[in-house]
Amino acid sequence: MSNSTPKPDFDALATAAREVAERAYSPYSNVRVGAALQAVDGRVFVGCNVENASFGATICAERSALVAAVAAGAREFTALSIWGSPQARLMPCGMCRQMLVEFGLKLEIQVESAGTERALFTLEELVPGAVVPESLR
Repeated sequence: MSNSTPKPDFDALATAAREVAERAYSPYSNVRVGAALQAVDGRVFVGCNVENASFGATICAERSALVAAVAAGAREFTALSIWGSPQARLMPCGMCRQMLVEFGLKLEIQVESAGTERALFTLEELVPGAVVPESLR
């Protein structure tokens, strides 16, 4: 992270994740998840889970936020905050982790659920031995 890169404000990111979780579409699981992803330039992109009767078509909050960020031209990220409605901590799934790996293993990830305290991880901790873009070169 360079000196010009804003330091993640995890309180603000957690608030944004919790707020967007309220807009989740989860009629099957009744689990609401929100994510707030901060780009290196300070912009914050939010996403929520959107379920589908064909479960494989469901998109997680983390990937929803990432897609919004990429669509807006962001490619480098500093922090991600995830909030989930269950009482147990809801960690990013494998597909979300791998999608985030594409943009760097140093991403700081804060995870909080309705019944848990915040926990902070790096993506590198969550995906040891990740398949990285360099693996294909």
